Amino acid sequence: MKLLYVLLAFLMTLSSPVAAQDFQKGLAAFNAGDYATALQEWKPLAEAFDASAQNNLGLMYTNGYGVPQDYKKAVMWYLLAAEQGNAHSQHSLGNMYYNGHGVLQDYKEAMKWYRLAADQGDDASQYTIGNMYFIGQGVPQDYTEAIKWYRLAAEQGVAEAQTNLGFMYEKGQGVLQDNATAHMWYNVGAANGNELGGTNRDNLASKMTPAAIEKAQAMARECMNSGYTKCGY
Repeated sequence: MKLLYVLLAFLMTLSSPVAAQDFQKGLAAFNAGDYATALQEWKPLAEAFDASAQNNLGLMYTNGYGVPQDYKKAVMWYLLAAEQGNAHSQHSLGNMYYNGHGVLQDYKEAMKWYRLAADQGDDASQYTIGNMYFIGQGVPQDYTEAIKWYRLAAEQGVAEAQTNLGFMYEKGQGVLQDNATAHMWYNVGAANGNELGGTNRDNLASKMTPAAIEKAQAMARECMNSGYTKCGY
């Protein structure tokens, strides 16, 4: 899963055709690796409180794209956009607090921003929240909550969340133990590119009967064919 977001034109919320044109020029330049032009186009928009441009400046300072890497400046731009409701910046700000980049490491503050993004449907934040509840970072350890957030991310196609659901069903953590459902989620995660899902699926299959494996495979087909709306529950 890519927690670093790709910059897309449809994420813009700009107030004028000129501003939109400037954003597009910056986007084209960024995608071409011309970070100096991207910065030139986006910085005036960011200073005029355009949240998408602010988010993109945060991304540039986080990674040193065309500017010296500067986590504190990244946090500043992410915060300005996050306070305007930009889900990508909310997630990125959560990452900064989680990792202690540009700010003191603070799991509770990270959780605050991840939750704001997750409530807007941000799958990366949903997955990360699941991890934090599973481990007990910034919140009490709670497998039931972890399952809830993994499922939200899994239903959006996040392969890591799908594999983690498989693990929790295999171990009976937060749910009743169920090898068929575990196999299903491992299989789906593997199909979406998660290698651990494939390894766990095959290891689990060695403990299952042929009939149980056939059932689990049928469940996985239904899960994927339904767009993750019919996944064994």
